[in-house]
Parts: sequence; C-alpha cells; structure tokens
Amino acid sequence: MTYTRESAQELAMAALVYLAERPDLIGEFLGATGLQPQDLRKAASSPDMAVHVLDYLLEDDRRVMDAAAELGVSPGDLMHARTALAGPGSYGWQI
Repeated sequence: MTYTRESAQELAMAALVYLAERPDLIGEFLGATGLQPQDLRKAASSPDMAVHVLDYLLEDDRRVMDAAAELGVSPGDLMHARTALAGPGSYGWQI
C-alpha cells in the first residue's frame, strides 16, 4: 500500500492505541522515549510522535508481526508508513 502523510499518521495513531492497550509495550515505549504517561495525550498528534511509535515497533520483528496482525496491515506497511512520515533515506538508507 502507498501511504500519504495523512494515512501514515492515522496508522501510527492506531499503533499508539495498540501500544496503550498493552501495559508491557506502552511501559517499554515510555521508557525508550522518556515520556511520562500524562505527556502522551498531548504528544500523540505530533508527526514526530508518529515516527517514534513506528520506530519502536520496527525495532523488533515480533512487535512488527504482532502489531501488523492486530492492525490488519502487512508488516511492510509499518515501514512504508514510517517512510511516508520521515521521508526516504531517513533511516540511514539510500534509495
């Protein structure tokens, strides 16, 4: 699937809800980002937050597979959405 910035943002927000529904994952995510739970709602709509959410999921194959299955997308869609938000080459790769 091809993602626009808007559709990628929507997928990232669905992924954030997915994380929030899993205490172990949201705890790890908060620890990795340094955010406090009360900061999450305010930061949720930020494009930077969307990239951080997708980065967190993409760091681990199991997280990618589980999240993709739950969100009803292919695992590659998470990376496509991240690229739509941050741009090609933003992960240190050249196209």
